[in-house]
Amino acid sequence: MGVGPLAATKLSAAAVLLGCAILEVAGDAVVRRGVRGGGIALAALGCAVLGAYGILVNLLDIEFSKVLGAYVGLFALVSVLAGRMAFGDRIPASTWIGLAVILVGSAIVHLGPSP
Repeated sequence: MGVGPLAATKLSAAAVLLGCAILEVAGDAVVRRGVRGGGIALAALGCAVLGAYGILVNLLDIEFSKVLGAYVGLFALVSVLAGRMAFGDRIPASTWIGLAVILVGSAIVHLGPSP
């Protein structure tokens, strides 16, 4: 039995995209730990998590450009928050301003008319 696209309401699509952003950020973080002394097994685990994100995001029954347009904003938000909370990064004002620009752009792409 194959896996087909997931029909999604806007709320469930947003939840899936948030889950995808968490998977991608977590996968990137695990790869980072792996290549910075954690070992090849940890890096490989991170790659598997990244693959899971790629599968999940493409199961949504939303136009490719729209799904990734919306996703980019969530990914950027989760990335900045993870950097702050998980890695103790100090986030400068310029990053928060840039994040706001990304989120506005993401909303424009996702909410704009379809062809």
